[in-house]
Amino acid sequence: MKRFKLNYFIIILIAILLTWALWTTVPWRNANQDSLAVIKARGELRISTLDAPLSYYSVNNQPAGFDYDLAQRFADYLGVKLKVRVRSNLNQLFDDLDNDNADLLAANLIYNTERLNRFTVGPPYYSVSQQLVYRLGQPRPKNLRDLRGRLAVSSGSAQISQLRQLKKKQFPQLSWEVSLDLSSRSLLEKVAEGKLDYTLADSATVGLLQRVHPQLAVAFDVTEEEPVTWYLRRNNSERLSAELLDFFSQLNDNGIMARLEEKYLGYVSGFDYVDTKTFLNAIDAVLPTLQPLFERYARDIDWKLLAAISYQESHWDP
Repeated sequence: MKRFKLNYFIIILIAILLTWALWTTVPWRNANQDSLAVIKARGELRISTLDAPLSYYSVNNQPAGFDYDLAQRFADYLGVKLKVRVRSNLNQLFDDLDNDNADLLAANLIYNTERLNRFTVGPPYYSVSQQLVYRLGQPRPKNLRDLRGRLAVSSGSAQISQLRQLKKKQFPQLSWEVSLDLSSRSLLEKVAEGKLDYTLADSATVGLLQRVHPQLAVAFDVTEEEPVTWYLRRNNSERLSAELLDFFSQLNDNGIMARLEEKYLGYVSGFDYVDTKTFLNAIDAVLPTLQPLFERYARDIDWKLLAAISYQESHWDP
């Protein structure tokens, strides 16, 4: 009986040792394995992003967006597939990094020194300023002392740290709300609808949404230009950071980055309220009549693209 127990114990011990030895040889399960090796062993680059005008959206059921386009190119550069996880707010994004559900965050994120104790960043690829946004037709505040109403920002955003610094140094009376469930885009839409008095948002996002919501107006810039970057986990990401640096350098050298900036950011500046309002009115009043013609003759391109080209040329005036 003792011999049986001893053999049983030895078998269990050997099984445990073998399991441990095999487990540590699997690259994506090795805690000491660097991020780049894990990605290549997995054959998949995992990014988390937001459903936002510059980051990620769908056109004809196909993904698009500045961050998505860059991420897909980076996955190709690494020779792996891209897996995208779309989140609804910034807290969920950074939770994905903390919980190892993402290799990097690509979501039009501003460089924020408060995040650097937990994360590291990739190369900056464009810059934005933070702007105070209000609804056209309401009194325009000249500075943060002039605010008369509710100011709200998204939870986890870099705007919160900026507001804290401003309150401490210049505007002790400054107060704001933090939305736990609404993104920066959703807060801008609330301002456009008259359901919120003010919000802070980056200049690129504001410029894009003004074309859909011409009621949005910029009171003033709260910050100087700040870099936009991707975020990575701090531990074991040195080689991945180096690959990112090489990748972005290549995009700049071969002109691809300039073309992507023109594609996604080229029409951000130069917003004209009257032109945008006229265009939106034409969508409601004229486009329904012309849509069957655009759909019939579009053929290999999206009929909406054909309609947009036609509007640029004729304003849909036959």
